[in-house]
Amino acid sequence: MAYVELNQNESFESALRRFKRKVQQEAIIKDIKKHTVYLKPGEKKRLKIAMAQKRMRKRIRREFSDL
Repeated sequence: MAYVELNQNESFESALRRFKRKVQQEAIIKDIKKHTVYLKPGEKKRLKIAMAQKRMRKRIRREFSDL
C-alpha cells in the first residue's frame, strides 16, 4: 500500500503529486484493473500472445526507423 507523509511546510498539492507518482510506480492501479475482470484461461492466453506480437512489431518498427 502506498502512502506519503506530509513534510513540514509542504503543500497538499505537492504531497498529492508525490502520492500519485508513487502509486503509478508501484503499478497499483494496473493491478486493480487486471483483477476487476475475469478472463478465461484461453482468453488470457490469446491476450498474452497478442501483447507479445504487439511488442515485437513495435520493437521491429523502432529498429527500422533508426536506419
